[in-house]
Amino acid sequence: MLMRMSSLFLRTLRDDPVDAEVDSHKLLVRAGYIRRAAPGIYTWLPLGLRVLAKVEAVVREEMAAAGAQEIHFPALLPREPYEATNRWTEYGPNLFRLKDRRENDYLLAPTHEEMFTLVVKDLYSSYKDLPLTLFQIQTKYRDEARPRAGLLRGREFIMKDAYTFDLDAESHRASYQAQRDAYERIFTRLGLPYVIVTATSGAMGGSRSEEFLVPSPIGEDTFVRSPGGYAANVEAVTTPVPPDVDASDVPAAHVEDTPDTPTIATLVAVANERFPRPDRAWTAADTLKNVVVALTWPDGRREVVVIGVPGDREVDMKRLEASLAPAEVEQAGEADFAAHPELVKGYIGPGALGPNGAPRTLAEDGTITAGAVRYLLDPRIVPGTRWITGADQPGRHVFDLVAGRDFTADGTVEAADVRAGDSAPDGSGPLELARGIEMGHVFDLGTKYSQALGLTVLDQNGKARLVHMGSYGVGVSRAVAALAEAYHDDKGLTWPVAVAPAHVHVVATGRDEAVFEAAEAIAAGAELAGIEVLYDDRRKVSPGVKFADAELLGVPVVVVVGRGLADGVVEVRQRASGVTREVPVAEAVGVVAETVDSLR
Repeated sequence: MLMRMSSLFLRTLRDDPVDAEVDSHKLLVRAGYIRRAAPGIYTWLPLGLRVLAKVEAVVREEMAAAGAQEIHFPALLPREPYEATNRWTEYGPNLFRLKDRRENDYLLAPTHEEMFTLVVKDLYSSYKDLPLTLFQIQTKYRDEARPRAGLLRGREFIMKDAYTFDLDAESHRASYQAQRDAYERIFTRLGLPYVIVTATSGAMGGSRSEEFLVPSPIGEDTFVRSPGGYAANVEAVTTPVPPDVDASDVPAAHVEDTPDTPTIATLVAVANERFPRPDRAWTAADTLKNVVVALTWPDGRREVVVIGVPGDREVDMKRLEASLAPAEVEQAGEADFAAHPELVKGYIGPGALGPNGAPRTLAEDGTITAGAVRYLLDPRIVPGTRWITGADQPGRHVFDLVAGRDFTADGTVEAADVRAGDSAPDGSGPLELARGIEMGHVFDLGTKYSQALGLTVLDQNGKARLVHMGSYGVGVSRAVAALAEAYHDDKGLTWPVAVAPAHVHVVATGRDEAVFEAAEAIAAGAELAGIEVLYDDRRKVSPGVKFADAELLGVPVVVVVGRGLADGVVEVRQRASGVTREVPVAEAVGVVAETVDSLR
């Protein structure tokens, strides 16, 4: 049905919304595609809903092509299935929890692994029923602490989640690959450039996961890639471990006075001034930095941990949090230091930490209840490496402290920042860093959920087997924002044909009745030709406002009917490229159809 601007539920804005930080947020609100309802929650207006529906259609078509069947679960779910998998606790404060009038616990689903598992358990019991792939497009809820960037990080969002069910790991590999291939087709059809990277599984669990990222400077994910083809989310990068070092000629560790050196820079300066090396100058890389962090576990327990990294590196809190999931990580506060007086700010050394410190008392779950705090080291700190680090006394550092000889730790952790030029873990060359928007995530879940919820089938020998599962998510509403980020200019949106709310925007300018008659005829003819039309038929709106709206709304082809009509021509313009043609009125519909086809 022909959309007319005179009756369309639409108001465009000339100014950016005050809370908008990124272009997609600004333009989607200004162009009347979405409207803020609350922080991180948005109303979809008619044009935005049309774009969203087209994204959903592409996803549904490719899911069907991959053999998936669509179902639909409620968003409001009972506590019990999530309790069985421990995610009622593991999700922590990101979970929206509520009670009904009978005080029963419910949640607004952030994802639906448990429900998919249970419905298959309820209906299927034999290996003959497998393999099976199910999916839904559903609204999800996460109580983001800092919702931002419009649709890119909200509290309510629309996601496609699919799940595969296989008898064993071998058959699962084929199902996983089929979904991975479907994702490549989805993003190609949508016109989104993407990079597939190795990722961490987080609260989802499982043994393998990969992300589909759209490279973008405003993306919240940092990823790396190498000339040889290695690609990973920075949180999943593993540090190549250097060989042990022969430290037989390193002198015994010795404590020296180093007053007023609470930072790495001041320590290096004093070391070179007062304790110069005969072979070269001391650098930050020769120092061992011990960073105190606090972990908050899903059950509310708080644990202080110290992370040791080379002094020329920083602790990347996102990498650390990924390594220590499901705990939340933050810098230790004054109360944490007060609870551990052995931690001398600016002068913390291994001597008071981990196996080197006071004897420990452990709870049944392994939590330290008394004694030295847990100490985790960067993988580069291998036996034989020589360090300057804190002596656990104000104004004093220990020199020639050798790992393995003079101190040990509770283990290693991937926490140090990853830098451009670092070696790829697979030896494929130096890493480069980029940012991206996460658009899809695929997981090999193994038997985590089937075991927790008792999903088994009988195999060919009548033996009960745990079902092997995979999970596959696409951010459907996020795709709209990612497309807006990728397709816009300084005047407005520039949608690709595949997702645009209409194919052609017919603009009638001026007051002459002949202009509106010609524009009406072109709009009607295009619609009969199967072209989706947005017709600006507003009679009391100036040409300048109409042109500004056309640029802001971003429909791929714009037809301007105005002054040229006196010469029997109209203007056909490609919104993204700006390429413009004057064509006879009688040929306008044909030229529009050709132009739309050329842009598909």
